[in-house]
Amino acid sequence: MGPLEGVKIIEIAGIGPGPFAAMLLADMGADVIRIDRPKKDGPGIAIPDRANVLNRGRRSVAVDLKSPEGIETILKLIEQADGFLEGFRPGVTERLGIGPDVCMKRNPKLVYGRMTGWGQDGPMASVAGHDIDYIALSGVLHAIGPKDGKPTPPLNLVGDFGGGGMFLAFGLVCGIMEAQKSGKGQIVDAAMIEGSALLANMFFSFRATQSWLEERGTNILDGGADFYDTYETKDGKYMAVGAIEPQFYARLLELTGSDPDLSNGQLDRENWPARKDSLTAIFKTKNRDEWTELMEREEACTVPVLTLSESLEHPHIKAREVFVNHEGVDQVAPAPRFSRTSPKLDLPPPAPGEHTSEVLSDFGISEEEIATLKENGAVVQS
Repeated sequence: MGPLEGVKIIEIAGIGPGPFAAMLLADMGADVIRIDRPKKDGPGIAIPDRANVLNRGRRSVAVDLKSPEGIETILKLIEQADGFLEGFRPGVTERLGIGPDVCMKRNPKLVYGRMTGWGQDGPMASVAGHDIDYIALSGVLHAIGPKDGKPTPPLNLVGDFGGGGMFLAFGLVCGIMEAQKSGKGQIVDAAMIEGSALLANMFFSFRATQSWLEERGTNILDGGADFYDTYETKDGKYMAVGAIEPQFYARLLELTGSDPDLSNGQLDRENWPARKDSLTAIFKTKNRDEWTELMEREEACTVPVLTLSESLEHPHIKAREVFVNHEGVDQVAPAPRFSRTSPKLDLPPPAPGEHTSEVLSDFGISEEEIATLKENGAVVQS
C-alpha cells in the first residue's frame, strides 16, 4: 500500500515542516512512528488530535525525553529503522542523547534527517526563527507583494512546507536509497533558508539575463504584467489570469472584448499598466460566476479564485478526488498518484501515546519491560 511500504521511520514530534515531511512519507506507505511527549508538554498550536491532519498515517508512542529509560526506548526503535526525523535547534538531540553519533552507532544504516531554518552550522544556526524569517533572508519574500506595497507572506507554504518539509522528505528517501546500496547511513541537513532559495532558482536565470527587476509588481510573474494577475469582479470576488503564451493572451483579449491589436507588444513592460487598468475595469462588469462560465474552459488560462470551501465543491477537483473526508475531517488526499502502488489513507492523526504498547511490542520489547517503562513514567499509553 504505497511505494514506501516496508520502510520504517522514527519521527520526533515537532511542528510545521517536520510533521509535513513525516506525513508525506506515511502517505506513501512508510511505517512512521511518531515519538510524542506527554500531551501537557506537546508542541504547537492546540488542535484536536483527530483534526491535526499533518499527523495522519502514523502511530504514536509517548516518551519522556528527560528519562534515560525513555531515551533508551527510542534508541531501541532506531535500531530497526531506516530513517529518523527531528526538527530541534542544532545540538538539542545531542544533549538529549539521541544525536546522530549515538543513533548511527546503534544503527550504521540509519539516515538521520534534520530539519532547521538556518542549517546545522553558520553564524545564525542557533538563532530562533520562523518561515517568514527564512524566506526573508533567502530573498524570496522580497519578491512577493504588490507594487509600491510591502512584502506579503505567502502563508507558510514556501519555507515550512515547500522549502522545508518537502526537501526533508526528498532527502530522506534519497539517503535511504543510497544506504540500500552502500550499507551506510548518513545525515541529511535540510534547512528552510536553502530550500526556499532553491525554489526560486528560476528567477536567478531571469536575473542573469536582466529580465527580472527587483522592484515588486513589475515582472511577468509577480503581478506586474496584465496577463498574469488577479482581477476583482463585480461581486467583489476574483478571477486569476495566467495568459502568458501569445495564443492564450489573444483569446483572453477576445473573450473580454478588448482590442485584439493589444496582442502586439504583449511583453513590453511599458504597456502593462494601461492594459491592467483596462482589464480591471472590464472584469468589474460581470460577477465571478459569469466570468467563470464564459472563460474557465477556454484557452485563456483564466479561472476563478476559490476559497478552500469552494474548492472542495469544484467539479474538476471532485472528479480528481483531490480532497477526501477521512474520519470526519476534510483534507487533501495523498499525492502524487501511482499506477500500481497506490497510496491510501489509513490511520487518522493519533493522540499522543495512543499506540505506545502496540508499537513497543511490535519492535520486540517484552510486556514486562513495557509495564516497567509505564510504571516509571518513561513511556505513556493514552
